[in-house]
Amino acid sequence: VQLQASGGGLVQPGGSLRLSCSASGSIFSVGDMAWYRQTPGKQRDLVARVSSDGSSGYADSVKERFAISRDNAKNTVYLQMNSLKPEDTAVYYCNVQTLAPYSRVYYHWGQGTLVTVSS
Repeated sequence: VQLQASGGGLVQPGGSLRLSCSASGSIFSVGDMAWYRQTPGKQRDLVARVSSDGSSGYADSVKERFAISRDNAKNTVYLQMNSLKPEDTAVYYCNVQTLAPYSRVYYHWGQGTLVTVSS
């Protein structure tokens, strides 16, 4: 399974960006899809997660500003980021859970896309 993330870039404070991450390859079924972010010297933290039934959850720091969604037909997850702040600057990684027969569960990481919020 390969993940291709895109949409990062430089944006001014208060601006918006939309990240996308598409999964391809031998996929039996997709479970949870999520976005994480990481800054230098820090651990990778969960930003938002959406389950296969559409229910979602967010880190407190991004609630009311970010929205995660998914297109099951395209095996794609999105992260709409609004009212961006300098502290949102990070490399953003998508994470996709795939399910296989016999209750096998796999997790896959995208390559990371850099989001820089600066004036």
